[in-house]
Amino acid sequence: MEERSEVLLKVEDKYYPPKHIVERAWVKDYESLYQESIKDREGFGAKVAEELHWFKKWDKVLDWQFPYAQWFVGAQTNITYNCLDRHVLNGRRNKVAYIWLDEDNNEQKITYGELLELVNRIANGLKSLGVKKGDRVSIYMPNSIPAIACMLACARIGAIHSVVFAGFSEGALRTRIEDAKAKVLITATYTKRRGKKIDLLATAQRAIDGLSFVEKVVVWDRDGDVLNGENPLLVSLDKLIKESSPVCEPEVMDAEDPLFILYTSGTTGKPKGVLHTTGGYMVETYYTTKVVFDAHEDDIYWCTADIGWITGHSYIVYGPLANGLTSLVVEGAPDYPNPGRWWSYVERYRVNIFYTAPTAIRMFMRFGEEWPAKYDLSSLRILGSVGEPINPEAWEWYYKHIGRERCVIVDTWWQTETGAHMITTIPSYPAKPGKAGKPFFTIEPAVVDSQGNPLPPNTVGNLVIKSPWPSMLRTCWGEPERYEKYWTTIPGQVYFTGDLATYDEEGYIMILGRADDVLNVAGHRIGTMEVESALVDHPAVAEAAVIGKPHEIKGESIKAFVILKKGVEPSDRLKEDIKQHVRQVLGAIAVPDEIEFVEKLPKTRSGKIMRRVLKAQELGLPVGDVSTLED
Repeated sequence: MEERSEVLLKVEDKYYPPKHIVERAWVKDYESLYQESIKDREGFGAKVAEELHWFKKWDKVLDWQFPYAQWFVGAQTNITYNCLDRHVLNGRRNKVAYIWLDEDNNEQKITYGELLELVNRIANGLKSLGVKKGDRVSIYMPNSIPAIACMLACARIGAIHSVVFAGFSEGALRTRIEDAKAKVLITATYTKRRGKKIDLLATAQRAIDGLSFVEKVVVWDRDGDVLNGENPLLVSLDKLIKESSPVCEPEVMDAEDPLFILYTSGTTGKPKGVLHTTGGYMVETYYTTKVVFDAHEDDIYWCTADIGWITGHSYIVYGPLANGLTSLVVEGAPDYPNPGRWWSYVERYRVNIFYTAPTAIRMFMRFGEEWPAKYDLSSLRILGSVGEPINPEAWEWYYKHIGRERCVIVDTWWQTETGAHMITTIPSYPAKPGKAGKPFFTIEPAVVDSQGNPLPPNTVGNLVIKSPWPSMLRTCWGEPERYEKYWTTIPGQVYFTGDLATYDEEGYIMILGRADDVLNVAGHRIGTMEVESALVDHPAVAEAAVIGKPHEIKGESIKAFVILKKGVEPSDRLKEDIKQHVRQVLGAIAVPDEIEFVEKLPKTRSGKIMRRVLKAQELGLPVGDVSTLED
């Protein structure tokens, strides 16, 4: 019998949404709509799908043969038709789709009409290189309009895109190209970060060395000074665009035809190629963007992620375009040339919806509130959080210093595997700092023990999803056994998320970190998020990560790695003070035995802390796959 643990981090605060936000929200009565969506999941899904364009309607909404699901069976569509053609035909031809900015503040804007033509030209260009439906195309590009257009061009012709974050090393890129057996690689000559040009083309060329299945490398030659036509493998993206027709009929795609492969960030070992298909993913990214961000026609929307992550796929590309929004896309570091960069863009473009990661919020907390205070952030209405649990201190700071206490914060929990938001606050009901919120429509989560038995409120357990949902991964590319493991790890035919969670009497769910990072101290299961949150609650601490170390009496002892705020001097006295603070917040059981002050923490490029790296280094164990490590 496993030990049951009560959650230590108590969150009682409730923040009610301003009346004017509730009045214009797409969903005003969450509870009754949620109940309706659970009673008739398929009917609800069909009603949402009716808002989009289908060349042929479905014969059946869901075909569930455990653990494999098919959604909108027999339906035909093309996701780019819904993201582009539909808007151009409905009067949005001249509406700006994207405003792009690089680190030097160079700006480029593109309308829906122009984006459709650009996508068609690239699609025709790819066809001229022999790319056809079902072929894989790897994309290794900066956060930019050409990168987005290349993704859409693949989807236009039914090729499966596999975007690899442009910060990855050649080894990480090669692994992903090799696994997908990409026919074409699309890259750029460089990306810019912190004022330095990072050579992408050289990395790409080394990554494909000896891979005979890669037939062409399409290159966005950013300064027009690299491609000289001498290497037959390299093709100029600009030339391809110029020489191709702006008209390309969208490939008719079955709802279950593959749309993309995205390799998970590998915080847990060899990256998995998560496969998403067309119909269900399109419906769910469209609907979550609309409802969770309460997105309206006149909104300026900014998701700060990179297209290399699932957040970029779902909430920079497909969700916002399906809703016909105007989005900001930004290349480079958030604090370069100074920590006011992002806030200056919010002011300049009157951004209404802003979606970022807790790791970015905590970085800005270190720089101090005087930076955002310099800018007019009054246009903001909805603030979003994504990527990992947001600790209550960061939540409060975000609410106060970015939202100026008049915005709604939506804390979204989801994964590469889930494709779209699963548990989230939505703008019309109260938020609780540190709690993600309630399940999105049709989603049925539960908190269970390792035998699959449901646990009572305020108990730490495994977060599972009890039934299939439209945007779920369909398999792991070439490794069905890895896919099946999601559904067979915990008894009861449920999807195991790999996260620990707890829920309160009102149904709000708090995510406590990865199950494989759980701390087992004297029979208590403690989530890493709880201890890290208590540490960051100390006025001297900017960021923290904790790991468990074997301990002969307690089973595990807690070691904390702590980054101090700017200007704070480390000392033994400060260590004791921090320990006392944790004791006050969580109790004696959660006090770290050791605290080490560090300058930085190992993170994936998307900002998740890689605790297993800290643990491996601490215990002298092999570190495993670190291809996604930022540094």
